[in-house]
Amino acid sequence: MKPYDKKIILENGKEFYGYGFGSNKQSINEIVFNTSMVGYQEIISDPSYTDQMVCMTYPLIGNYGMADDDYETRVPTMGGLIVREYNDLPSNFRYTKTLSEVLDEYDIPGISGVDTRMITRIIRDEGSQKVMICNAHKDYDEAMAELQEYKIPTDMVSRVSCKKRWYSRTPNHKFDVVAIDCGIKLNIIRKLNEKGCNVTVVPYDITADEIMKMQPDGLFLSNGPGNPEDVGTVINVVRELKGKLPIFGICLGHQMISLALGAKTFKMKFGHRGGNHPVMNLENGKIEITSQNHSYAVDVNSLEGTELTLTHKNLLDNTAEGVESAQNKLFSVQYHPESAPGPQDSSYLFDKFIDLMAKEG
Repeated sequence: MKPYDKKIILENGKEFYGYGFGSNKQSINEIVFNTSMVGYQEIISDPSYTDQMVCMTYPLIGNYGMADDDYETRVPTMGGLIVREYNDLPSNFRYTKTLSEVLDEYDIPGISGVDTRMITRIIRDEGSQKVMICNAHKDYDEAMAELQEYKIPTDMVSRVSCKKRWYSRTPNHKFDVVAIDCGIKLNIIRKLNEKGCNVTVVPYDITADEIMKMQPDGLFLSNGPGNPEDVGTVINVVRELKGKLPIFGICLGHQMISLALGAKTFKMKFGHRGGNHPVMNLENGKIEITSQNHSYAVDVNSLEGTELTLTHKNLLDNTAEGVESAQNKLFSVQYHPESAPGPQDSSYLFDKFIDLMAKEG
């Protein structure tokens, strides 16, 4: 058995030794876990995981490699990856690189051979916390001191948002949508294109006036990393544009819409990350199996007295999964209806956005 060359150290002092893959760099991040059985490529390339180290609960990762068409962003920004067993010999006719090659290319460290079940239980019991990945011989006291000093960043959205507007067009389009990029997943843009929308993707710090000059039929607010309260520019845009055009938000976009209309958000103990979260649609009583990735949630009680109505709730913990304000022509969901990875039960929400724009037209 070859000697361990890497280890992770949690903020609570626990150490786990394993084998490194991907980048060799030392890194400190927030540790979270994801229960998805497939979709590690989409997870790794989801900008919402910026500065987060993800522990995968499914034990075998890397077995189908990485395919060029399956990225959710062009430049992955995940903090690190923790797996039980890593497979560096993929079996998949579509793969072009191994997982380790991609992580190395984007300077993302990985570790395998650790007890991911124990790590997941620690996060469930104690909550998300800081974690360091480093060489196995790193001095313990030195590592703990660095962990204590590390401050979780608040500028993630500004780092992952596009710097200039860009376009994703589709033949014979019916609607023009402006999408504010706070870390947008490419499959969201693909879904809008499929529904007949030309999409103009714009930076997070765009103003309401600049958006209206483009004369869009609708406004989309994307997912993204970090605390929604740190993205005041987008919250102000929603306040200025509510009622003027249809607005649809997903994940971080859902939280920013809620804050803009007077609700409150809070950080969850360990968040929701996986592809099988049950959500009830309160409008028709149906239960959807959803894909989720978020640390923050909207406080259900704070919706009272606002113009927002709760439309969806999580059946595991009763947290808010969807809100709507019909008079302001806006709605949002906490989960990912574009589902990459995940089920396809909730793609009707894109049709709802299309219908709102059609009524305005």
